[in-house]
Amino acid sequence: MLIETSAPGRLDVMGGIADYSGSLVLQMPIEQRTTVKLQLGTDYRCDLKSFIGTSPPWELKLDYRDLLQNNQVDYTFANSYLAQRKQTWAGYIVGCALVLQKEKGIRFTGATIEIHSEVPLGKGVSSSASVEVATMRALVQAFNLTLSPTELPTLAQKVENLVVGAPCGLMDQLACHLGEPTHLLPIVCQPDLIEPLLPIPQGLHFIGIDSGVKHSVSGHQYGNVRSAAFMGYSIIASQLGATQKDFEHALQTGARNHLPFRGYLCNISVNEFESQFKNILPEQLSGKAFLERYISIDPVTKINPDTVYNVRVCTEHPVYENDRVSQFRSLLSTFSQQQPAEQTKTLTALGNLMYAAHDSYSKCGLGSDPTDEIVTLAKNTAGIYGAKITGGGQGGTVCLLTDSAGKQTAKALHEMLCKKYKLPLAWF
Repeated sequence: MLIETSAPGRLDVMGGIADYSGSLVLQMPIEQRTTVKLQLGTDYRCDLKSFIGTSPPWELKLDYRDLLQNNQVDYTFANSYLAQRKQTWAGYIVGCALVLQKEKGIRFTGATIEIHSEVPLGKGVSSSASVEVATMRALVQAFNLTLSPTELPTLAQKVENLVVGAPCGLMDQLACHLGEPTHLLPIVCQPDLIEPLLPIPQGLHFIGIDSGVKHSVSGHQYGNVRSAAFMGYSIIASQLGATQKDFEHALQTGARNHLPFRGYLCNISVNEFESQFKNILPEQLSGKAFLERYISIDPVTKINPDTVYNVRVCTEHPVYENDRVSQFRSLLSTFSQQQPAEQTKTLTALGNLMYAAHDSYSKCGLGSDPTDEIVTLAKNTAGIYGAKITGGGQGGTVCLLTDSAGKQTAKALHEMLCKKYKLPLAWF
């Protein structure tokens, strides 16, 4: 039986990299989708074919049993097997079967799987999460599994973290699975509290412009920024009395409620951070010096002893970003009830929050010249009220907030940039 499922990419409106620190984030599905066609087999052969845009298809035939260690799923073994053969991309697909076998007990004996994706690669719009969610949906249907609304994206995240080896948060998979058109999906990433959908007011638009620079969540700078935030959390929690045993328990079990602020930086208010914690954080700290005194509770990144981390700025980003996202949601939720003059003030305030988020990315080291250029142009263009880099930063897509007239202006701006830099036209 042929099973066909799909999932969209997503546009990160606010929140971005603060997801792994427990922030509120606001996400929106885009029109571009990934479609999966799956037919189960019985000979353990996995015939994978991936069509991405107009590129020649990627094809791979492998024996599923080669991914198992002693006939058991071992994520580290599977990751190493695929990496050594330079077949990591297959992990996004066949990794879904590995995770469902280990976590849900399915008996997977191979399949033919085709991936057709309109979601651009490396643009910060969750091409990988859309593949994982669409593939998970196909396998869940094939094996008649019943999962809770947040369970499927949680399992999809395991694919990316443990089989592929990319240290993403849960935001992308939740957004691709649960997002609805014309709405923002609010998620409190502690780890997966879904709050009521927020309708996008009529006449307002969130659109994405491709910067032309590829982004990768597996890049070392994203990992360094994430590691630095967790280092900052451990320093703060230790100051408040958390012990090495407390950290080890959190790292081994995933349970955090016994830790200060329930284990999440974003539960620290801006006032608390500025008055109590900012000045105890070193601006920079080597991995070696950190590991001599502390433990990170992040299960998907490792502290490199030879790396110097920008601890203070990477720790403060999620604290301030969570506050910005909360303000953003409050302003947007009251917009439709406001008079025109008040709406104009609200749009300016919303835009300023987006610009502040963009600047904070840059301070963390996740900016880029092309995305900065787009944001600068947006600031000087009528009808565009806000702009920010999205997702993991360092390129990818810039999210713009416009009114209806500004949407057409933004489209013209995008076409000009694509022509200037000889980029394919990608409009989200």
